[in-house]
Order: sequence, then C-alpha cells, then structure tokens
Amino acid sequence: MSEQKKTIDFGFSEVPLEEKVKKVKGVFDSVAGNYDIMNDVMSMGIHRLWKRKTIELSGARSGQKVLDLAGGTGDLTKAFAKRVGQSGQVVLADINESMVRVGRERLIDAGIAGNVDYTITNAEALAFPDNSFDIATIAFGLRNVTNKDKALQELYRVLKPGGQLLVLEFSKVTQPALAKLYDFYSFNILPKMGKFIADDEASYQYLAESIRMHPDQETLKQMMLDAGFDKADYLNMNEGIVALHRGWKY
Repeated sequence: MSEQKKTIDFGFSEVPLEEKVKKVKGVFDSVAGNYDIMNDVMSMGIHRLWKRKTIELSGARSGQKVLDLAGGTGDLTKAFAKRVGQSGQVVLADINESMVRVGRERLIDAGIAGNVDYTITNAEALAFPDNSFDIATIAFGLRNVTNKDKALQELYRVLKPGGQLLVLEFSKVTQPALAKLYDFYSFNILPKMGKFIADDEASYQYLAESIRMHPDQETLKQMMLDAGFDKADYLNMNEGIVALHRGWKY
C-alpha cells in the first residue's frame, strides 16, 4: 500500500494519514474559546484534581526546566511556573495556535510572566535540542497525535538524563458497571452538552470517540518502554477513567 493511501483513526472514522493533523486542528480551533468551561462541566471539576496529582508526582522544584506539551490553555503551565520560580522555565507548547493564544492570555491575566515561553510545535518533531528538560508533561493530548510512538520518542529525546515524562490521559475503565455508565455518558450526554454550552456537538462526539481509540494502560506503558524510557509505570484514577503514566530517562 502506498503512503498516500494509508489511513488512521479520527475518532471512530478512518481518514487519510496526512489529514488527521488538520482535522484535529479544526476540532481545537472550534473548542478553544469554551475549552476550560467544558472541562469543568464534563468532569464536574475533577480534572483539577487529576492535574494537581500530576504536579505533585512530578516533583518539580525551583530552577528546573519543564515542557508542557499540548499545554493548551495553560493549567499545568501555571502550576509549574509557580513551582520552578523565576530561576526556572516552563515552555507551553502546542500544535494549535488558537489554544496557545487562549493559554497565553489566561496566564498573563493571572500574573504569570517572566519564566514562561510559548511555542507552536508538532509533538512528532519537537523544536528543542536533545536533553533540554528536567520534566515533560502531555495532558489529554497524546490521543490526538497521529504517530504516538514518534511523539514518545521525541519526548524521550528532549528530556535530560534523570528526567521524567508524565502522560495524563483518559484510559480504560477497570470496573465493568462503571464502564457501561461511562459509555452512556460519553456518547449520549457529552455531545449534547457540547451542543448546549459550546454550540459544537460534533467536536465533543470526536473527543468521546478518541478516548475509546486510545491505547489502554498496559499498551501505553509498553509503548513508553519501546520509545526508550528506562522505566515506566501508571496510576489509575477514578477506576481508570484517567491514568497518569510516568516514564524515566536514566
């Protein structure tokens, strides 16, 4: 099969490989303005606890350099910027200019300045030298990447020896009864909420589908090891609705 004919999942649909980036960009251009309020409504605010746990387990400290990939509207960047202080640096990086713009405005309004940089970059070809960061995170972004293996390899490359990657992502629910309830919510309620709050049912239908197409916990753990990480583990939260994966570069 020629490269031009290869396809990849876009939610439950199949699209030509080269079109996924454009389609994902379209989704996040559409939702950028309402992204934060929808996160609160969709998760009933629990996403804040998931992100707080990510920050705590990162062990970030003064003077460190942090990459917040797929950093979007800046929740993790804001917390990291406070932790690393003015002697440290946080880079909010995202492929989507609309999300970075909203994130930059939010952080400036919150008084976060001086130790935060903003970059438009593709996770599969990061615009940073080898061994650049003490910590890298990607929260709710890896499932939207076309070539996840390449993105994980790139994240490994830009980490310093001794560095840590944290991947916060929706995952496979471990409790069968909850899994059924979660499916009903995802495909019957979530898209309608997207239509009511953001006037965008299709984008939230895609987001629900993309979660189901994402690798499960054990698969992603092995992908991280295959990408070069010397050690990898994960922590299930809320019965696996979300998992926090961690990888170390020695």
